[in-house]
Amino acid sequence: MDVTVTAVRSPAIVLGRPINGSGSSRFGSSFGFSRKLCFSSVSIPKQGRRRGFVIRAVSSSPEESSESESGGSAKIAPLQLESPIGQFLSQILIDHPHLVPAAVDQQLQQLQIDRDADQQKEEPSASGTDLVLYRRIAEVKANERRKALEEILYALVVQKFMDANISLIPSITSDLSGKVDLWPNEDGKLEQLHSHEAYEMIQNHLSLILGSKVGDLTSTAEISKFRVGQVYAASVMYGYFLKRVDQRFQLEKTMKILPNATEENSVHQTTMDNARPGIEEDTSQVMSHPEVSTWPGGDVSPGGFGYGIKATRLRNYVMSFDGDTLQRFATIRSKEAVSIIEKHTEALFGRPEIVVTPEGAVSKDENIKISFGGLKKLVLEAVTFGSFLWDVESYVDSRYHFVLN
Repeated sequence: MDVTVTAVRSPAIVLGRPINGSGSSRFGSSFGFSRKLCFSSVSIPKQGRRRGFVIRAVSSSPEESSESESGGSAKIAPLQLESPIGQFLSQILIDHPHLVPAAVDQQLQQLQIDRDADQQKEEPSASGTDLVLYRRIAEVKANERRKALEEILYALVVQKFMDANISLIPSITSDLSGKVDLWPNEDGKLEQLHSHEAYEMIQNHLSLILGSKVGDLTSTAEISKFRVGQVYAASVMYGYFLKRVDQRFQLEKTMKILPNATEENSVHQTTMDNARPGIEEDTSQVMSHPEVSTWPGGDVSPGGFGYGIKATRLRNYVMSFDGDTLQRFATIRSKEAVSIIEKHTEALFGRPEIVVTPEGAVSKDENIKISFGGLKKLVLEAVTFGSFLWDVESYVDSRYHFVLN
């Protein structure tokens, strides 16, 4: 039972079969990249007047000027932040990343002051146009705060990657050969960011996606970009869920209050797995995993879904949850986090092109060439992104409450 992850919204997060060695394997998505934010002069007015932010892009040399105009080279994340607060944090990420937490705390404090002030205002007693205008202004202000909050979350996630000395994958584009995975191999760094128990679950996740190619990372396949984007988005949600579960698991492990079934099931399941290697994985358990739960018919075959799934302590711990607990842990807690997943994925893979046909609206896929090693890097980054998103969402919520559950 490698748990389901529930998306609040996003039609893009529907997955199919794992990739196999054939050139007809299809996975793919369409989700862009940010311009260089190279600022040498920033004027920040007093608190309470954030709309007056003046951000001027100033280059110190003709070379830097042309770089900035053409998109630049200081691209540290695919998603371009647009709000005044987001652009301000983008500059700090480039110039002084260690100052991001302090800048975030200051902005959250101001957001709280603004929200409190708006909540204390009374609606005008008059009805009609004045009341409609008042409510529209309040709605606009609330949307501005929400956008700023989303971009604060994103900036904090990016900063955690920078702290780990890991470069986020840029927007997916093909070179002359058609390949897209020309990224540095940072799998080892990504693995070290997770606990031992969590990484065992991530290995199962990789096995479900890569299938029999999990041990052959040099092979290349031509894959639908739209499907790769779906895998990435679902892996972000899986990482979010995994960090949430692992956090509770590690706490109970430290306090020595883990359910007995966690240990007993681990021994029993390991014995069963050893007795029948690679044959007839329990479909009811595999089907709960996000990569299989939406496949029509739920067919599972050796070497496909279910390939290489191993019993782990954390997996058995999750299996001890009742349905309500599992559903709660598998749900992303805030609309802001869901929006960040969607926007980041779209920034990476581009927006799907929808074509209207007599049969209905369909997505026009672009095929890309990617090695299974490159796909593994994408999945590891996505899971880590989700893990970081859980961390920063909890951090921000402790200073500016916005999480509903």
